[in-house]
Amino acid sequence: MGFRNFILSDFVIEAQKQFSCVVLLSCLPKEAYADLDLHCDIIELDVFEETFTTWFFRKLKEVAHLQLHRKGNFGITDNFIANHSRVNTPRGIATRFIYRFTSSFCSEKWIKKYNRWQQLTFVNHPITKGYKNLLQHLELDSLFFTHQRPPYIAPLLLAAEELQVKTTTFIFSWDNLASKGRMAADFDRYLVWSDLMKQELLTFYTSIKSEQVAVVGTPQFEPYVLPRYGYSLIEYHQRFELDPTKPTLLFSCGDVSTSPNDPIYIETIANAMVNQDLEQTVNLLVRTSPAESPKRFAFLAEKYPFIRWNYPQWVQARSTHQESWSQRIPTVADVHDLKAVLQYSAVNINMLSTMSLDFMLFDKPVVNTVFGNSSTNLANDQRFLQYAHIEYVVDSGATYITKNKEQLIEAINKALTTPDAKLYQQKALLNLQIGAELKGTSKRIASVLAQWK
Repeated sequence: MGFRNFILSDFVIEAQKQFSCVVLLSCLPKEAYADLDLHCDIIELDVFEETFTTWFFRKLKEVAHLQLHRKGNFGITDNFIANHSRVNTPRGIATRFIYRFTSSFCSEKWIKKYNRWQQLTFVNHPITKGYKNLLQHLELDSLFFTHQRPPYIAPLLLAAEELQVKTTTFIFSWDNLASKGRMAADFDRYLVWSDLMKQELLTFYTSIKSEQVAVVGTPQFEPYVLPRYGYSLIEYHQRFELDPTKPTLLFSCGDVSTSPNDPIYIETIANAMVNQDLEQTVNLLVRTSPAESPKRFAFLAEKYPFIRWNYPQWVQARSTHQESWSQRIPTVADVHDLKAVLQYSAVNINMLSTMSLDFMLFDKPVVNTVFGNSSTNLANDQRFLQYAHIEYVVDSGATYITKNKEQLIEAINKALTTPDAKLYQQKALLNLQIGAELKGTSKRIASVLAQWK
């Protein structure tokens, strides 16, 4: 997503207008940029791999953050419980110790200590020294991180800190502050989506001052207003073999770790089509998660041959990496596909993912599926309704929240017959979550970075 946000948007173009030189320090292999005309130096970094000691102090910092903020916050509490370990491995035993220790020592002051102790574990590491030499050679005014959480960026942050190079980060996603763990380290400045996200940042990181934060929107959605992406309605129907006389339902999947019930939701919709429970005949297009292979849906493709599939065209840039998820990157072709399915599909259905916002940007109705709870045999996805960022969605009334088959079918029928019914609520939610218009997002970010250098 960071690759899509800042490489496949207009960010590099706009940054080059604001700075005399732009250098891309990449934790992806240099070949990932081969087909892009970026006109800037690309330096492939040696990627830091954590030792047990580094991991231990990072874990102390992250668990202490969860301990400090879990009271009254269901999302953080849920992640706090999920990260506990019962396995009898060195890390499992260490995790249990960390949970006990941080139950008493979890203040912001202690978290700062854990961060410093973590830094001391790699201050003399060859990669840290290499980063420091590189920064000295480049003589940068500003170092901008496109994501605040990957643990392998910590040595680069330490090198910048020691050389007094100003650092800025972008808060990556709408759920990162109110439900996730600690950032990789401290930055000098922070870019956020909205005033809401700014308030969350100041709440969860009390040492950060308001003047260190700028509201810029997010480049995550900027490709939707860039004319170089997308294709025609005719191409969309041809690309996915859809009947142009029927409206299309687009089910967008999460990965198996967050949305394990997706096959059940897809089959429920497919059976409703077979049994003619829907008031209109429709196409069903499924976009699987780019974070996983489509293997778990193979039985559905065989059982319901009328379902059409959009398998995201992301590539694994590097297979041998401690954080392999960070090496999956989108292709330009996939951005074309994504914009088209958003623009031309009639209704979106998903399990409370950020794709709800994507579709609202195209004024399309959204149905959220959450059948699972503690009394069913399904994974408990209804618990996500208590996460802070999802509570805003629920309270806004911008989507149809469906907790069983009957509610899902009813919501799809409403969305098809009165697609504008929730348009006002959708606009209000978008204004809350995305604090600036999409057009000019990259220019806005580059301008703020130039002012801060």
